[in-house]
Amino acid sequence: MADETRVVILGGHGKIALLAAPKLVEAGYAVDSLIRNPEHRDEVAATGANPVLLDIEQADVDALAEVFAGAAAVVFSAGAGGGNPERTRAVDHDAAVRSMDAAEQAGVPRYVMVSYARSETDVETLDRESSFFPYAQAKHDADEHLRGTGLDYTILGPGRLTLEPATSALWPLDSAGRPLDGSEPPAELPGASRENVAEAIVHVLRTRAARRETVNFVDGETPLADALS
Repeated sequence: MADETRVVILGGHGKIALLAAPKLVEAGYAVDSLIRNPEHRDEVAATGANPVLLDIEQADVDALAEVFAGAAAVVFSAGAGGGNPERTRAVDHDAAVRSMDAAEQAGVPRYVMVSYARSETDVETLDRESSFFPYAQAKHDADEHLRGTGLDYTILGPGRLTLEPATSALWPLDSAGRPLDGSEPPAELPGASRENVAEAIVHVLRTRAARRETVNFVDGETPLADALS
């Protein structure tokens, strides 16, 4: 039987996860944050989350399903950090897919993927020799796998991530990274605050908004609740 207040975050020591965990706790959730480095336990625990030591790059579906058992939701906010194509594929695709399979195996009803804006289209437009291409391919393929599952998913696709404080307001984008409202984009779109991404995670879990949808965005003027309705 699922605990309606328990959320498992993969990539628990990442910048977005460290911002999302205390917001989830404040919203009444119990949070298990998966980490692979035991030295990160104290920092994760300080957010109010329960640090769980598990290397998702090595963990198989059964090991992940055991951790997920009874949870209401899984949040994938992990990433290899770029630089190594093989490890990027191993974390951003392979581990992500295993976590989806494990969520289904464990009967977890909700899954939130932190992806990036243009994950649906970059693989068609990027130079395959670009250093960014392995990441784009891994995220694209993981997102596509998620869309094919029976999970009640939301894919969040923020633009260029920043450390700016949350504005609780977004500018929704289409799959090619263009403003969804049809307005003329500036020469350079704003970034997406990591804290806004954290707030988006909490919002879609708390309200069950954007179910089986992909929402791409940067910081803007549309209230977050409206952008994610």
